[in-house]
Amino acid sequence: MSTVLRIINSRYPSTTSAPGEALLSSFEGSTPVVLDSPHSGTFYPDDFRFVCDAAILRRAEDTHVEKLYDFAADLGVAWVEAHFPRSYLDANRNTTELDVGLLDGAWPEPVETDPEVLSKVRLGKGLIWKYTDEGIPIYDRLLGVQEIQQRIALCWKPYHEAVSSAIDAAHSRHGYSIHLNCHSMPAVAGSHATDLPGLVHADFVVGDRDGSTASPELSQKVAAFLRERGYSVEYNYPYKGVELVRRYGKPAEHRHSIQLEVNRKRYMNEETLELHDGADDLRRDLKDLVQMLVDTDPR
Repeated sequence: MSTVLRIINSRYPSTTSAPGEALLSSFEGSTPVVLDSPHSGTFYPDDFRFVCDAAILRRAEDTHVEKLYDFAADLGVAWVEAHFPRSYLDANRNTTELDVGLLDGAWPEPVETDPEVLSKVRLGKGLIWKYTDEGIPIYDRLLGVQEIQQRIALCWKPYHEAVSSAIDAAHSRHGYSIHLNCHSMPAVAGSHATDLPGLVHADFVVGDRDGSTASPELSQKVAAFLRERGYSVEYNYPYKGVELVRRYGKPAEHRHSIQLEVNRKRYMNEETLELHDGADDLRRDLKDLVQMLVDTDPR
């Protein structure tokens, strides 16, 4: 284990126990519901070789999201979790969302050309991050083409295969599936986090890409449930959902994918990354929400 990784794991305990551990984990469910957490990983591979402060880089994580949903197995809900950090590779971005200016050679694969999609790449938040949310450079070097291809092969492809397989299995069992893509967001958007720096976030954001990845009725049912529990909720603002819901949400085929963002202030100290007393209440409400989805047939 590298010195940097030892420091990270001692100051901020990781969800993994050893560097050789798998870069993702998953388990099967028996219900129509699938949960995944692509951004809560805390295992920083040795080949990352970042140069920014480790504590600042860790703020990029959806820290503790896996703990908020640790009831999944008890409810018979499938679960997929990344152990690699999103700043190393963001599984919620397409492989085409790559800043080729980060590379030391020509990229042999297609890259994104849509200006709207490229807005995150311009912020340094594509498939491979260039900057932290505060705009601090992550690297002092160009990255090798083979280095990025290896990250895609070891992280992106297995993660997407696991999510796709879990959704297919749920759909095969029940004739429909409900996929909840689980995220967290800072209380206030950072300067390089979104196109809306400084935005004060609601408690939750429910995203279905304007009704294209899930039935709007189902998404609104999720929003209404959370509002009844006393939370402030936005719908498709400022987060509509990205690659994991775009790729697997097909409501016409009874495959519903919703991105759910929860405000970190509801469960943790954003500076120390420590859970606070609000985490227990939030976890209870999320468990009730997922149970509601288990009991819902959106057809």
